[in-house]
Amino acid sequence: MIGCSAHADQTPLRKLLTADEAKTWQAVGRIDLKDAGFCTGALITPNLVLTAAHCMFHPETNVKLRPEDMEFKAGLRSGRAGALRKARRIVIHKDYRPGRDVKLDYVASDIALIELELPITANAIKAFTHKGKVAVGDEVKVVSYAQDRAEVPSIEEPCKVMGRDVRALVLTCNVDYGASGSPIFVEDNGELKIASVVSAKAVVKGQKVALGASLGEPLEQLLTQLRSNRGVFQGKRPNGKSISEQLGNVQQTAKTLRP
Repeated sequence: MIGCSAHADQTPLRKLLTADEAKTWQAVGRIDLKDAGFCTGALITPNLVLTAAHCMFHPETNVKLRPEDMEFKAGLRSGRAGALRKARRIVIHKDYRPGRDVKLDYVASDIALIELELPITANAIKAFTHKGKVAVGDEVKVVSYAQDRAEVPSIEEPCKVMGRDVRALVLTCNVDYGASGSPIFVEDNGELKIASVVSAKAVVKGQKVALGASLGEPLEQLLTQLRSNRGVFQGKRPNGKSISEQLGNVQQTAKTLRP
């Protein structure tokens, strides 16, 4: 049964200042974008970084950025990265359309992969599993870099899932600029798995929320696109109640998070 929590509490962000605190999250890193700020991403294989599609476009001109203009700094903390890699190739979900207007139908396609020039071996940093599943009411964690905390990763836990369908998740997480592409984690039998990626922020009934792409089929489509260098199929339309029906009305003042 689909439902939501209308008045979930928001937990302040906590910076991961020490090596022990940050160790678990080494595969999360900052994606530096030449002349276009930065986003957050996470390793899902030794040579693939999962992030938001809108990070691959200049925030003012909507011009697609080049791989040579990107650098992934895994586990960046206080100026030092656990691994630093240049981008070889970027793959953007074919259904994504750049722009500042956010529509729930498009949130699912706001995902992209960055293929690294050289892999980051598991001996150095272990990639995260990207098949986490969540339900309404589940607690999740978000690890991100953002404005005013660009040099140190921060964690927000717990956030809660307020609503979901195959297009998007609505979460109580309070995200900010630079947090685009941040992995949203769920714990499954003691293992951290990526369940979603931060796409945008919005306001629901006066409460700040984050919108996250529901990975599932859209990510499988993106991986197929990467392997074949061809287009991907249109994702299935959601069944059951829409997120808008679950939450009332997601206000149209939502803005895509930009670095």
